[in-house]
Amino acid sequence: MNAQLTQAKDHYDQQGYAVFPDVLDEGLVREAQEHIAWLMHKYPEKRPELLTHDLVAKDPFWVRLISDERLLDIAEAFIGPNIALFASHYISKPPFEGRPVLWHQDGSYWPLEPMEVVTLWLAVDDSVEENGCLRVIPGTHTMKLQQMRRRTDIENVLDSEVDPSLVEEDKAVDLILKAGSVSVHNPNIIHGSNANQSARRRCGLTIRYIPTTTRIKTDGQWASAFLLRGEAVPGINTYLPFPRYVEGEHMPFQGCEQWR
Repeated sequence: MNAQLTQAKDHYDQQGYAVFPDVLDEGLVREAQEHIAWLMHKYPEKRPELLTHDLVAKDPFWVRLISDERLLDIAEAFIGPNIALFASHYISKPPFEGRPVLWHQDGSYWPLEPMEVVTLWLAVDDSVEENGCLRVIPGTHTMKLQQMRRRTDIENVLDSEVDPSLVEEDKAVDLILKAGSVSVHNPNIIHGSNANQSARRRCGLTIRYIPTTTRIKTDGQWASAFLLRGEAVPGINTYLPFPRYVEGEHMPFQGCEQWR
């Protein structure tokens, strides 16, 4: 493990999150930005904050993006060399009307056993305070997972939140990220993001990586389970084949010919 990964891992263990600047190149980030526009054209009925994991399996570019070696190298430092995808979700907040994500703990929503999982949050756009960047409450990764409370009186992405009495908002840290940078956070840490009231879109891609020893507890095939690196564990999960690229059906991208 190189010095940057070691330092980031130490910070993650102590605070529940870490930041990696300038992970992906401009070309791939530009394709991810184009991917958002392509998805919104393909699924006009969906809110841009709700481009969720059920879309991944039939989307070669999405799978190409989440299986990028630079992202997997970061994930490996946290969960080891045998890596699978559990879920991925674009949260694209349009200018002036992008919805907030209320304070929550990711693991409270997930059917995983054990809860060994790491989230990489890829900044597709520059993510700053004004356009609703990710915010974390450092140290709350040591808190047990709480039952989320339904919250629909205000528009928000998850329609739920953690008990507000558990949130010390004055300790929140804004994760300011340039496009192509990545933050990593623990499934137990309390985090969220404000509404986008600026003129700049704020898009981030969540990528939930699990070690192949973690079971996805579900009836039938999980919609976004892919083996991305290393070896599967027999009897734990069933993984999907990578989608093939079909011209006219999928967004073209650099290297798409290899996905035919």
